[in-house]
Amino acid sequence: MNEPFDILTVFCFLAMVIAFFVWSDREPRTLLRFALSAVAFAGANQLGNNGWPLPALLLIAAGAAYAFLTVRAG
Repeated sequence: MNEPFDILTVFCFLAMVIAFFVWSDREPRTLLRFALSAVAFAGANQLGNNGWPLPALLLIAAGAAYAFLTVRAG
């Protein structure tokens, strides 16, 4: 974990886990929706570490927005 995208995506993932336990209803459907955001963060990490910073940042923003909407809806 020495790349900036490693740190950023792990931080986003930890924030999403905290949001799941604190603000969600903890149902399996909610967990699956958060898993989609986690996949987006993992993909963004790979893109960012391989020289594609703009698509990586867009994917991080999309994953964070989807996680936010998931918490807000539940």
